[in-house]
Amino acid sequence: MNQRKAGVVISYAGQLVHVLTALLYTPVMLRLLGQSEYGLYQLVYSVVSYLGLLSLGFGASYMRFYSREQTKGNPEGVARLNGMFLLIFCAIAMICIGCGAVMVSNIKGIFGFGLSETEYPKARILMILMVANLALTFPNSVFSCIITSQERFLFQKTLILSQQLLNPFLTLPLLLMGYGSVGVVLVTTFLTVGVLASNILFCFCRLHARFCFRKLQFSLLKEMWVFTFFIFLNQIVDQINWSVDKFLLGRMLGTTAVAVYGVGGQINSLYLQFSSSISNVFIPKVNRIVAEHRSDEELSDVFVKVGRIQFVVMALILSGFVFFGRPFISFWAGKEYDESYAVTLLLIIPVTVPLIQNIGIEIQRAKNKHKARSFVYLLIAVANVGFSIPLIKLFGAFGAALGTAISLFAGNVIFMNWYYYSILGIDIPRFWRNIVSFLPALAIPILLGTASLMTFEYNTLLSLMVGIALYGIVYFCSIYRFGLNQNEKDMIRRPLKKLFRSNHS
Repeated sequence: MNQRKAGVVISYAGQLVHVLTALLYTPVMLRLLGQSEYGLYQLVYSVVSYLGLLSLGFGASYMRFYSREQTKGNPEGVARLNGMFLLIFCAIAMICIGCGAVMVSNIKGIFGFGLSETEYPKARILMILMVANLALTFPNSVFSCIITSQERFLFQKTLILSQQLLNPFLTLPLLLMGYGSVGVVLVTTFLTVGVLASNILFCFCRLHARFCFRKLQFSLLKEMWVFTFFIFLNQIVDQINWSVDKFLLGRMLGTTAVAVYGVGGQINSLYLQFSSSISNVFIPKVNRIVAEHRSDEELSDVFVKVGRIQFVVMALILSGFVFFGRPFISFWAGKEYDESYAVTLLLIIPVTVPLIQNIGIEIQRAKNKHKARSFVYLLIAVANVGFSIPLIKLFGAFGAALGTAISLFAGNVIFMNWYYYSILGIDIPRFWRNIVSFLPALAIPILLGTASLMTFEYNTLLSLMVGIALYGIVYFCSIYRFGLNQNEKDMIRRPLKKLFRSNHS
């Protein structure tokens, strides 16, 4: 339990650091790179990220099979499972490098006429480095899964926090020296190597993890593939929804449109990460509940508990961006990125509901009931492409985001709530009663935000920061007084009391 609480606290500390460094570092990066090179960086990344699909969903299946072996009390089975997963992911890494080599040799065919002749050489270098970085993440996912299965969240989240802190400090000097986007990817690759080495050392030296490569249960591969195939479909959907817009914009309109969309996409990425900080530490618990055949009511309790906490965080970010997002983007990225405000809203509004319900994804996987969702999401992702192409022609980057928003709302909001209730047995009416109970607590901050939007123009960065800080204080005071239940208030009070006592002891 202490590891879980520490993991949540450090996760949010990491997210806060990530946001603060992004606020300070990204504007500098945008100005040092320029709109065209930033768009090139985003475009190449969107293409290379498709190679991440080579994992075929195997990483997400580790917890299910680990929990099963652990419930049997079979340490040899766990060791063979570790060995098999490591072999699979090392093979995937080699395939990734091979596919990357093919992509590099056909780079002009991939990007068509979206790039100028001077941009192709740099795109080739970026692609080589990004492929190498991605290949390293495959074996790293095995060691990361082992650490998660042992619920050693303190180490895991601290390592991520360190990576987030080091990234801008190492990248900025290279940008100032003129290395551009190549310097950005070099630092990312260097840190990936560091994370991989740290995870390996922790697994062997602290967890004493065992890897057995004899008598491997290759008979499990068929069962794993049936399970992971539908996770793989989900990954295809995510890849289409979050990367295809940049690719289409790059081919149809060029790197400048990609840059405008990329700023909105970067804010959306931060938004997505905030929601997973809590749900990730509950993955082992969900798998244990299912493996031990405990009741759906217990899963509903976890679903509601995690969802309430996530809603408090996500509602703050979403409402704050509605009121302060336009001047924020103007100061942060530059006036030439004003269109990114609308792009961001179209991306983050429809994903808010699935983000406060994302512990449900782990429940689906633990119950092996994620197949229907995968097929429906695949159809919706294809529809996203169909919507986006004509909308890009009409509205540019805004049209790309609008196509994504329509498809996300249909799948993530309408279909998934029916699926959780009808198929998984989750008490969705109770969940929404709990979320609706926050509405009175939101009235005061929303009135304040609306008044500030109509009254102030925020012409200076200082006035914007004061406005955001005041809104945040009013939001948390109102939520604490009128929204949180007693257990949630105790989660805040107890650490503060301990901190107060330690300071006066």
